[in-house]
Amino acid sequence: MAMAMELKFGNVLSISAIIFLCFLGSFCSANDQNLRITNAERRIDLSSHIIKVFLTLKVENKGMSPISEVIVAFTPVEVDHLALLKAVLPGGKKKKKTYTSLDINPKLPDGPNGTKYFSITLLKPLKSGEVVTLEVLYILTRSIEPFPTEISQSESQLVYYRDSAIILSPYHIEQQTTFIRTPSTKVESYTNVEPTNRAGVELKYGPYVDQPAHTFSPIIVHFENNNPFVVVDELVREIEISHWGSIQVTEHYKLAHAGARLKGSFSRVDYQSRPSVSGVASFKQLLARLPPRVYSVYYRDDIGNISSSHLRLDSKKSDLEIEPRYPLFGGWKASFIIGYRVPLEDFLYESTDGKQRYLNFSFGCPMAETVVNKLTIKVALPEGSKNPSVSAPFTLEQHLETTYSYLDVFGRTVVVLNKMNVVPEHNSPFQVYYDFKPAFMLVEPLILVSVFFLFFLACVAYLHVDISIMKYKTS
Repeated sequence: MAMAMELKFGNVLSISAIIFLCFLGSFCSANDQNLRITNAERRIDLSSHIIKVFLTLKVENKGMSPISEVIVAFTPVEVDHLALLKAVLPGGKKKKKTYTSLDINPKLPDGPNGTKYFSITLLKPLKSGEVVTLEVLYILTRSIEPFPTEISQSESQLVYYRDSAIILSPYHIEQQTTFIRTPSTKVESYTNVEPTNRAGVELKYGPYVDQPAHTFSPIIVHFENNNPFVVVDELVREIEISHWGSIQVTEHYKLAHAGARLKGSFSRVDYQSRPSVSGVASFKQLLARLPPRVYSVYYRDDIGNISSSHLRLDSKKSDLEIEPRYPLFGGWKASFIIGYRVPLEDFLYESTDGKQRYLNFSFGCPMAETVVNKLTIKVALPEGSKNPSVSAPFTLEQHLETTYSYLDVFGRTVVVLNKMNVVPEHNSPFQVYYDFKPAFMLVEPLILVSVFFLFFLACVAYLHVDISIMKYKTS
């Protein structure tokens, strides 16, 4: 009897859940019918292996009730490769244009064929008949496929890019245009979806009129891209704060070339004698943008120090040009370490109430045009620090560890931050707050004084104490 009641109760819950989902779906579809995109423009930048897409949407509420959110859609593959997603509300004129950031979050349930939705929250509800213009930026990584997958040292690198000529959207789009910009005019082939035009480095798809919701028209662009496909498989940045005057930064890199693999053997003679032809898809230099006023900079790998580096100092930045021991072709890897110090007063501040101190440092990877698969930042706070907290403009995984350094007694608290799929646009400031009592700065000097004092007492005792086994009598 009890089992029968449980089964009935379970059936009721299942039916209720189905009714709720149906109601939710009908509610979402009703909202989709109320909104119309009167004009959409998408610009796709394929100049490097990091794809930047700028989407401009002109949205109109043609329903009767106000709407407070606008939905953007992505395919499941795009979501897997999505590194950054931002939405802004533009305002003002061209010379005095302003941008207001809008909140954007994942939205359930998914759409047809696994379409993933993200909700953009408007600053104020869009009333009936009103129009709003939104600008969306999203960045995709690992979305360019080398083809052929293997090339010789003298060959250029060709790649595939797959997308849709029609913008995927849950709304009806009255008019839309897509522009695709390639690194050069060398385009092997591209899918033709009328009207399609090509001029120089730009492909234009559209304008397309009156496209219903969830329309998808697959396209493939096959083009030449010899830009460095620099991917850091793992980057560990160690930031050690010392209240005695400096911040030590140590960065451990595991770097790879993610382009087409090298076919055959490598000829150093050809590479040196014909640099414009041999190894055009490889790279032998990297640029790291370090903070201003750096000093004690070093660059080394497992073998030792590498002298082939140049540091250019400026009042606003420091550029470090480094050369690995060998040029990197597709599939090749390299590991190295970069270390430097920066003045404490440039990055450590006190809160307005004077109770907390906080580190204001740049997140991300200093390397230009680099994708980091896994980034770990370890911030070692001074000994005696308590109640650490982190403020960052994006979601991070974080936990605490304990480490010991010179003259540490209780150990230092280490704030560990993790993020996957990091791109240069993530290089924005983050803050680590912590409580610290100035009395803890006396611990290390007291330890040193005590050690020297005990050593002095030991020396005095050694000189004044007779430790001989037997004494000789004088006659």
